[in-house]
Amino acid sequence: MNQKIIIIGGGAAGFFGAISVATHQPQAEITILEASKQLLGKVKISGGGRCNVTHHCFNPSQLITNYPRGGRELRGPFSRFQPQDTVKWFTDKGVKLKTEADGRMFPITDDSQTIIDCLVNTAKSLGIKIKTQTFVKSIKKVENQFIITLKSGAEFQADKVLIATGSNKLGYQWAEFLGHSIKTPTPSLFTLKISDPRIKNLPGVSSENVHIQLKQKKGQKLEQQGPLLITHWGVSGPAVLKLSAWGARVLYENNYKMELIINWLPEKNPEVIKAELNQLKVSHPKQKVTNYNGYNLSKRLWQSLVDYSLLNNDKIWAEITKKELEKLAMELTRGAYKIEGKGVFKDEFVTCGGVSLKEIDFKTMESKKCEGLYFAGEVLDIDGVTGGFNFQNAWTTGWLFGQH
Repeated sequence: MNQKIIIIGGGAAGFFGAISVATHQPQAEITILEASKQLLGKVKISGGGRCNVTHHCFNPSQLITNYPRGGRELRGPFSRFQPQDTVKWFTDKGVKLKTEADGRMFPITDDSQTIIDCLVNTAKSLGIKIKTQTFVKSIKKVENQFIITLKSGAEFQADKVLIATGSNKLGYQWAEFLGHSIKTPTPSLFTLKISDPRIKNLPGVSSENVHIQLKQKKGQKLEQQGPLLITHWGVSGPAVLKLSAWGARVLYENNYKMELIINWLPEKNPEVIKAELNQLKVSHPKQKVTNYNGYNLSKRLWQSLVDYSLLNNDKIWAEITKKELEKLAMELTRGAYKIEGKGVFKDEFVTCGGVSLKEIDFKTMESKKCEGLYFAGEVLDIDGVTGGFNFQNAWTTGWLFGQH
């Protein structure tokens, strides 16, 4: 008798899992159940509608460093199916990908619909049944069979079930009911709300290389370095998004009220900065401090930090006191800003938390708690930084499920 396989969730992990099963077990009866009208909704909106399919990082040991949670567990899976395999898979299906300067990979059409059409058409050609607006109410296991009850009252029976519901709380509830523990889901990849006179009037100002750190009493040092953008509500940019991912749990536990230490000039030692400011005092004594910016900083940012550091912003270099000079050096290298909450990052909806990774066999993606039950994608306590890493988790874990 043919195996009946039900996949709950019509997203990236669900579709890739279904296609992988159909490829490796052509006799299986495979059905995808999706609660919403739209299939692959996250694929549609990712990357601003272009779909950041994966990342041009073809070294598994380097690839796993982009996952704040789940990197260690993905080391083995990535040795079996990694971004290079993703690129080949889509290329073989007639979808060519291109690499951008930062390593992100997109379809050459710059249209996420290309990826959606490829996955849906491939699934249909393999005989996979796809049911939308099919709301699963409960899953239970009776002997060796899974009984999936829909909101409509209808029932499905399955030999194997893949839960690929992303960060939908129902997925966590079903996993818990079937014996799993859940790491509390919290947001990852977000901007930071900061209301501070030093940056209040600077929306749009950016800095290409800034070092930022969350001030903590103890625990791991949470820090990032890279581009930062000042916004109407606070700060954003790659450095902030990566910090929010690695610090997702700590920020959540502190109710998003922490101090952010910003070093605007990380290339130089703070003592060197102080010496250079003293040198400017000697070499440009009659220049107004606000008018002479000896660093590669936005003029508006420099003026704002000077205004904040000096008692009188009309001062010339010769008039700066030792105390003011030290204050300016501190603002340039270790200014403290109060985080008042989290903003949103419209291109990504990533969750830290999910099904505990200790309860999953990463050779097959099968549950260690419930035989015949599998998980793939973001329903697991795995999340990557921005750049195509979360989709790669979906492709890899979906593929592994289908292999087994």
